[in-house]
Amino acid sequence: MSAHAIGGGGDHEHGHAHGPPTFNRAFAIGVALNLGFVAVEAFYGWQIGSLALLADAGHNLSDVAGLLLAWAGALAGQLKPDRRHTYGWQRASIVAAFANAVLLLVAMGALAWEAAERLRAPTGIEGATVVAVATVGVLINSLTAALFIAGRDSDLNIRGAFLHMAADALVSLGVAASGALYLWRGWAWLDPVASLVIAAVIVAGTWGLLRQSVHLLFDGVPEHIDLVEVDRWLASRPGVESVHDLHVWAMSTRDIALTAHVVMPAPPPDTVFLDQVAHGLHERFGIGHMTLQIESFGCEHGCTRPAGLPPRA
Repeated sequence: MSAHAIGGGGDHEHGHAHGPPTFNRAFAIGVALNLGFVAVEAFYGWQIGSLALLADAGHNLSDVAGLLLAWAGALAGQLKPDRRHTYGWQRASIVAAFANAVLLLVAMGALAWEAAERLRAPTGIEGATVVAVATVGVLINSLTAALFIAGRDSDLNIRGAFLHMAADALVSLGVAASGALYLWRGWAWLDPVASLVIAAVIVAGTWGLLRQSVHLLFDGVPEHIDLVEVDRWLASRPGVESVHDLHVWAMSTRDIALTAHVVMPAPPPDTVFLDQVAHGLHERFGIGHMTLQIESFGCEHGCTRPAGLPPRA
């Protein structure tokens, strides 16, 4: 006996309710504001020879990519599966995250190299321009973050966009501070040092993105999911004797799927059991796509249990 349930209690529409219609305008405004600021910041950074401004422009360009990625992830959930793509195009958000991470690491490596060269022969900058442009960056990043406040607690995708923009407001604040210090003390080495610090911040954040995207591309268990706890919870359901062939993976940066074989000597007569398990997995672990194969006998051969899970009879 096998059965399939989606979302809470098998309600398809409820289980797939995301926030794209609500946040499409927020994404569009955020992308437009940040693209405009990137152009302004890169222009002035090039005009006055400020690596700190160019570094922050690169950082804000990553914001645009991050917003586009989150937007694409939200929209991907609306694409209907077809005969050739039975899960739709949800994994595109993971691929985009990987490509974004690689490009950012390469760009920051080139920037760090240039900053190291500049440290050997520091040159002066127009501190007032750096302060003015970076301050605009603080305002734009803060405004963009505010656009996503309403959904930060209900949608992980929206929360990621909010946290990214809020952190970037702090980075722009650091650039403004370096410009102010230059005006005060006249330290020419502040600009390349600030660019190195910004590059380090970006690399630190991007490395996590790269690691997580590679992990998810190879169907790794999402980091916030405790597979042992999922296994224990499933095995503790009424009537369940054991669980095997348990698999949990990310269908996209937001949607998580689970498949498992559940041994029940007395299989349930209706779908109540499946509805309750689907609801529990969604509420406790955020797993919205569940497929269970219910068996009335134990596992004799050909069954698997991931390393790290306690053995079961």
